[in-house]
Amino acid sequence: MSAWTTGLWWTGRMAAAAGILFAGSHVYAADASSAASATSATSATSATSATSATSSEIAPAERLLFMSTHLKGVQPQTELDYALDRSGPPANEKDTVKVLVLSADNANGDALVSDHGGKVEVPGEGLPCNPVILYFLEHDIAEMEQLTGGQRRYFQRRVRLALAASPAITSVIRDAQGKKVKAKQIVIQPYLDDPNSARFSQYTGKRYTFVMSEAVPGQVLLIRTEVPGANNDFAHPVQSETLSYQGALRSLSPLPGKKAPDKDVNAPRASR
Repeated sequence: MSAWTTGLWWTGRMAAAAGILFAGSHVYAADASSAASATSATSATSATSATSATSSEIAPAERLLFMSTHLKGVQPQTELDYALDRSGPPANEKDTVKVLVLSADNANGDALVSDHGGKVEVPGEGLPCNPVILYFLEHDIAEMEQLTGGQRRYFQRRVRLALAASPAITSVIRDAQGKKVKAKQIVIQPYLDDPNSARFSQYTGKRYTFVMSEAVPGQVLLIRTEVPGANNDFAHPVQSETLSYQGALRSLSPLPGKKAPDKDVNAPRASR
């Protein structure tokens, strides 16, 4: 079973509590024999790990990002729009990511995610969070796999462990559509002190920033990754990717017996 398809990947300790074990999660870019060895070693200790995981409390950062009902208060047929800006290898590009909430508060867990390529399957069953978070991380992990030759489970695990290590949640003031809003910020660097970092040294300092705010529908204000330049220079990153909230459009199509409103939720709406 893929760790993604469990729907509980990003909160691995909860997955363990549910009996979902991640054999082979220590594997990086190894050959078949070493991968098999790692899988065997992980399987041998899985029962102990599961017991320990069950008794551990989910870290506040994990709760904020994955276990919070970010779409509570969002009405049916509401589209949340996010600008996605990528710079650096493998390519520079801009896109618009959309989350269409089909049920009130996303109570049915049926929100749809799409980008320039159309509908995107985001395997987050069982997680109440805004699926755009999983969309962003899914793309990031796939890109790390492509750029480094490593295995996606390795990078998934590094990100999860960094969040499980209880990173600081900082109160900040950020701009949201021309207004100052209160937000919470989490910053992690999953690959610092990584024993395998020599294999992807360019990305050792990669930084992930999550900015969440209850002042915007969906609560995701910004997610950003940055690969610093020489001498850990984040002022001039060699690669960055930013997803930022742009606005919400309510009732794209009228519900039975109801008239669609004329205005969007958060005017003025960003250009598409």
